[in-house]
Amino acid sequence: MKKQQGNITLSKDVIYLLGDQTIQELIDEVKKDFENRQNVRRKLELQWQLNMNFVLGNQYCDIAPNGQIEDREKRFYWQERQVFNHLAPILETRLAKLNRVRPKMSVMPATDTDSDIYAAKLSTLLLNSAYQKNELDKIIFEATVWSETCGTVFYKLGWDASGGRQVGDADDKPVFEGDISITVVPPFEIYPDYLTACEIEDCQSLIHAQAMTTKTIQEIWGVEVAGEQVNIFNNTPPLSPQDMAIVIERYEKPSSKFPEGRLIIIAQDKLLHLGELELRIGADYTLSYPFVKQTCTKAAGSFFGISIIERAIPVQRAYNAVKNRKHEFLNRIAMGVLAVEDGAVDTDELTEEGLPPGKIVVYRQGSNPPVFMDTGRLPAELNYEEDRLMNEFISISGVSEIMRNSQVPSSISSGVGLQLLIEQDDTRLSMTAEFIREAVKSIAKMILRLYKQFVTETRLLKAAGENGELETYYWRDNDITSDDVAFATENELNQTPANKRNFVFDLLKTGLLADENGKISNHMRHKILEMLGLGIWEGAKDIESLHIKKAKKENQALLRQEVNPSEIDDHDLHIQEHIKFMLCDEFKKASQEIEKRFLTHIRQHKEIAKIDNEENIQ
Repeated sequence: MKKQQGNITLSKDVIYLLGDQTIQELIDEVKKDFENRQNVRRKLELQWQLNMNFVLGNQYCDIAPNGQIEDREKRFYWQERQVFNHLAPILETRLAKLNRVRPKMSVMPATDTDSDIYAAKLSTLLLNSAYQKNELDKIIFEATVWSETCGTVFYKLGWDASGGRQVGDADDKPVFEGDISITVVPPFEIYPDYLTACEIEDCQSLIHAQAMTTKTIQEIWGVEVAGEQVNIFNNTPPLSPQDMAIVIERYEKPSSKFPEGRLIIIAQDKLLHLGELELRIGADYTLSYPFVKQTCTKAAGSFFGISIIERAIPVQRAYNAVKNRKHEFLNRIAMGVLAVEDGAVDTDELTEEGLPPGKIVVYRQGSNPPVFMDTGRLPAELNYEEDRLMNEFISISGVSEIMRNSQVPSSISSGVGLQLLIEQDDTRLSMTAEFIREAVKSIAKMILRLYKQFVTETRLLKAAGENGELETYYWRDNDITSDDVAFATENELNQTPANKRNFVFDLLKTGLLADENGKISNHMRHKILEMLGLGIWEGAKDIESLHIKKAKKENQALLRQEVNPSEIDDHDLHIQEHIKFMLCDEFKKASQEIEKRFLTHIRQHKEIAKIDNEENIQ
């Protein structure tokens, strides 16, 4: 049994996903559901649009009762309506600070066996490779611009079948091995079933609606869709050409009726896709939504977050009003206000030319000549209110004088006081920074789960080793044994490069980096240079690391055959690595023959080391 609409054919395996509905009834239900979610979220979208207008400098607009963003008209023609935009520099300053938040992730091994430790190291390298290929730094910055402006942004993860290396051809078309795709989704495109659902996992269904060209829809789903005028943001005039359409993707959580969930994709009156959820990116590799949420500031009992821009809009309006009233008053002082007796002079001429220097004023005999009225002095309250509003910008946005002006306040002369003030600035941003870090952590977990689901054939990974040399790894889904991701770095706002360097110097002074003889080994010396941001000079090889690496390879080789030590080995390091491997849980399963092979190898190291010591004494 098959049902067909246009180029879409539904097999009997997915007919049950229709439930008791026909295809047309399902399309109508999704469209009605989408319209209802739009109406419920309308006020939030208007606020996001208002935030964007204020950041761009269009600050004489407001949300009208008819549900539109409308410009405010002047009350008098002479009124000043200049914009003194402090929201844009506040946003730029916050972005500059938050741009340092680029956490490095590491994967924790499932057990303490060498195989799981190796798998965790490989998974960490896979994460770093995925970050570089998707240019995650740029993606995070783009997402942070949205979250700082509107309060919320989303990352969408998926499996791109056209990504990765080309592995062959089929039907005269290239075939690729596939890879991770990460895109930024603005909050305008995401519609939860309830606005009170605090997290994505709390939603029973989620809609992602985005504008696509009809050509793209044809290429992806093979269905022809008529173009229409599309509103890029709801409640705005159509901005896109008529060869576009809204593609509505409704993700439904697994339930008793649909154990594998549902993914329904429609455009206008066409069904593009009907199927089960495919991505096992939830906890314990369960089916889940392919989205990660990032917020600026969380709001209790709300799916969407709050932007700092939203809080600062009333202050910006008041600041513009104060500055414009000051300028109007100064214009009165500079230009003057003339008082003339009725019929004494030609007022039209005075209105056009004013009273320029050297002008001859002819007034009616017996009348009083024109005089300038006393406009008084600028009220001190205006200056006071301007200063107070500037302080409110600081308290609301968390951007102080140091961050905004790159200038130390004149009232602070102590270095300790200055450092405390800088730490307070970072504290105000630390909450937003943690939201970014948590989003990156969720992305890392999803990346590992996608690789484990889709990489069923052996692949090659090239990565830089600890000493800068190129290392190659062969891996597949079975090599990913853990998705327990942890931060490899502290909060980057609290640990600036200067702080890290000072911390390393303090450790050197206390002698904590030296060995039992009070000396710094070559291995530690290279690590110190790396921590100072100087890398490994001239690609120098750390000989201790090379010996340890060689010993680990010998451990794997001894599981299969006998290996003879080399005279160039650092025998003490090799013995330590071999004993360490024999004490791990994985080695307990080894046979007596393998254990005997390891003990013989260790004795050979000891004998060679003993001979070398005797020769040195002689």
